[in-house]
Amino acid sequence: MALILFDLDGTLIDSEIGITSSMVHAMRSVGVDPPDQERMRSWIGPPLHASFAQVLGDDAKRVDEAVYHYHERFDAIGWSEHTVYPGMENLLVELVGRGNRLAIVTSKVASQARRIVKHLPFGKLFEAVFAPTPDTRSCSKADLVASALRELDGSARDAMMIGDRHFDIEGARANAVRGIGVLWGFGGMQELREAGADSIVANPRELEACLAQCLGGHVH
Repeated sequence: MALILFDLDGTLIDSEIGITSSMVHAMRSVGVDPPDQERMRSWIGPPLHASFAQVLGDDAKRVDEAVYHYHERFDAIGWSEHTVYPGMENLLVELVGRGNRLAIVTSKVASQARRIVKHLPFGKLFEAVFAPTPDTRSCSKADLVASALRELDGSARDAMMIGDRHFDIEGARANAVRGIGVLWGFGGMQELREAGADSIVANPRELEACLAQCLGGHVH
């Protein structure tokens, strides 16, 4: 039985519209022209404070204000502006049906992440959601993966982290967990390779085959 950790944005759901629209709202609210769409896409995954600081500099108060306005819009509407990647629901059902344990590990604020997961058609398949709280906003993916292993009594040898950004892979490697990169999200082949992904898959069907191989048998 494996503990399989999934990133949220760019791995389970395509949340680009809700996130980048909230970023635009945040930038305009602090009087700054928002970056282009491609740059904002690169901000999906890392902590917001780090991303906004790229535009606002080391003005911590202004960065905090931008983050506040981001959450203002995201909490109202942005959280629901997403779609589930095709094929993921069936894969998750099969994984649980074979006795595997699932959890979410995301850099999204915990309250938002749990709200989204609760409303997903497969949300109940996940044992827990590991995400930063307002008090731990600077915690890394490595910290979150470590928390998941500790709180779910998981073994690094029998665990996997699946995500679309280098943060996911680095978080896995920091904990001696197998890191699987996916190409349908907001990262890319070069980013995932440089991060040291053990495997990289192009679509959910390839992920199914990869997991079947890792788990020593067929997923279904």
